[in-house]
Amino acid sequence: MTIHDRDIHARHGTSQRTSRATFTEAEARGPIIDQEGQEIPPESLRDGFREFRFDFSTANPFGHLSREQRLARLEAIAKLLDVAFILPGTKVRYGIDGIIGLIPVVGDIIATALSLWLVREARALGAPWHITARMLGNVAIQGVVGTVPVAGDAFDVLFRANMRNARLLRRWLERQPH
Repeated sequence: MTIHDRDIHARHGTSQRTSRATFTEAEARGPIIDQEGQEIPPESLRDGFREFRFDFSTANPFGHLSREQRLARLEAIAKLLDVAFILPGTKVRYGIDGIIGLIPVVGDIIATALSLWLVREARALGAPWHITARMLGNVAIQGVVGTVPVAGDAFDVLFRANMRNARLLRRWLERQPH
């Protein structure tokens, strides 16, 4: 059985209907609701989308965060990277950094890049050069030793450069006047 286009699509301007609905288009549509759940009055829609504007400042999940909120985010990411999981039957904690590091070469590059992102965020928070230099040193030690096949992976789990860096940044920020 073949279905023709005329059976699927109604031609513009003809009385042929594809729907057997007994209500009008306005009734079928109902109210228009915005993302906050508020009804948009129909008169504001008459001009079409000429007044449509997108505010990029509210769409940025990283924008307009306080210093404390940014630090809390960095500490949460450091915990996820270094101590998010517990090795069953032991008290050894490891994170995504240790898991990613098991992938030869590429995993260590990815883990180092994530750690460097934390250092960059610390710099954006206003950390001075001597704090960021120590943070970069921690990342470099973990990155270089982490490339050693088995011992490097164990070192990654035990050294926890991201937690060290978050602690360094927290101590520096606590000494700063608000």
